[in-house]
Amino acid sequence: MLKDYKYHIWLHVIVLIFGFTGILGKLISVNSYLLVWYRVLIGVFFIGLYFLITKHSFKIPKKILIKTFFIGVLIALHWIAFFEAIKQSNVSIALVCISSSALFTSLIEPIYFKRKIKSYEFLLGIVIIVGLYFVFSFEFNYVLGMILSVIAAALGSWFTVLNGLLIKESNAKTISFYELLGALGVVSIYLLITNFSDFSKFLVPVADIKWLLILGILCTAFAFIVSVEVMKKISPFTVVISVNLEPIYSVIIAVLI
Repeated sequence: MLKDYKYHIWLHVIVLIFGFTGILGKLISVNSYLLVWYRVLIGVFFIGLYFLITKHSFKIPKKILIKTFFIGVLIALHWIAFFEAIKQSNVSIALVCISSSALFTSLIEPIYFKRKIKSYEFLLGIVIIVGLYFVFSFEFNYVLGMILSVIAAALGSWFTVLNGLLIKESNAKTISFYELLGALGVVSIYLLITNFSDFSKFLVPVADIKWLLILGILCTAFAFIVSVEVMKKISPFTVVISVNLEPIYSVIIAVLI
């Protein structure tokens, strides 16, 4: 019992860490695509370095590799939508709207886990819809940011549910490495196509470097592995509900710094 409780403690630790991401997204000046590219590049590099130091195997079955790369695409799109939402609105609105992930998870998880929708999940979904209606009504100037946040929420719910299944087939470190590698590949292709003749656009201001390192190492490499690991014992819906505490943690962090 105490061992299972450990997973819940770790879950809230990473939610606290995720609370930094919105603030970092506002502090970092580069566009959303480049921000996500550096985030996953740093994350992949440090997980790979950890594998080399600890002699952790890079081997993964081809069937699982394909799944991780697909999830990586979802992760890339999720983060791009999330950070763009912050830049189009503000941290508070983006985080409030992304809480709609609970609604999406309550609909997606039963499909993949082959179970019925639970009544409390459905009721929670209704409450979220009502809440979002009021947010959209009073913050009409930030509609684009809110729409992007909801899209990010749907994508985040989808890959969280898929990871809830995938953790039964492999370990969290290997899953995270190849998912982030897949995300890196997708964003790299996009950036190469759109900025092929101007590599100066890949340069970032010196002031952004420390924030990107925190985002890539702490909020990506470490936090992402733990977020996958906890789903050995915790359902995707519970993970998403817990992550919805992120706005509270973000406000606390913003006040402290």
